[in-house]
Amino acid sequence: MANSTEEAVMNDGLTRDEYDALEQIGKGTHGRVSACVARNTKRLTGLKFIAYEKNGGLSLTEKGQQTLFIRNCIDGLRAIASDPASKLAADVALFLGKKGHISPRPAGDGFDITDKGRESLADIDSAAG
Repeated sequence: MANSTEEAVMNDGLTRDEYDALEQIGKGTHGRVSACVARNTKRLTGLKFIAYEKNGGLSLTEKGQQTLFIRNCIDGLRAIASDPASKLAADVALFLGKKGHISPRPAGDGFDITDKGRESLADIDSAAG
């Protein structure tokens, strides 16, 4: 799964709190921003994950969108590794399937992680460690 986008995401070393802020911004902030978003705005703007809109609101940049997608793919791969019946978002399942990280189960009740998927998780875990 490693590519230049993923490596850039992994090298920025976002915290769980920063990822939570990205998720909240991605879902759309209505009115006042949460404390989580407020405390992470400066860093996430500086790293170009989010940007101010003309109306003063916050939105994800392409880099921010890619970062969340990659995180969702990694989380999805972990979920399938621990429980083949885990539900995946359609875009995540499509991407992981195209990349050969998961394969549909013959009974149609979920996915199996492939050897390539296990290798990718091991690489991600060793890079994070």
